[in-house]
Amino acid sequence: MNILPLHSPGIEASNISLDRLAANKQVPEAEKIAEVSRAFEAVLLRQILSESQRPVFKSQYTGNSSADDIYRDMIVNQMAEDISKSGSFGVGKNLARELQQQLGAKHVAPEHLNARTAHLKNLNHE
Repeated sequence: MNILPLHSPGIEASNISLDRLAANKQVPEAEKIAEVSRAFEAVLLRQILSESQRPVFKSQYTGNSSADDIYRDMIVNQMAEDISKSGSFGVGKNLARELQQQLGAKHVAPEHLNARTAHLKNLNHE
């Protein structure tokens, strides 16, 4: 029976804060670029989603309390993080690809992006 360790021996870029990621020598540049691009995509998604949550017309049915605002903000933040980590929006992936080409870094994307790219390549060849 082969038991795998709970934590991988390497450091994952997604587990490090962005300010510490830049100075970390153990994380390859390509992974840093991919994580920063994903984080940028999350910020962009937060802006889009928060604007879409604003009510157009004031009503007695839309919450106007600070608790409602905090709850909406929490939902928007979680949705933005989930969408950016899934890679389905694509802005982070494309930004990472462009930055890696400009900086000459090897193309290493997070695993979910590699799987999605392989799936899309298979669809194109069918």
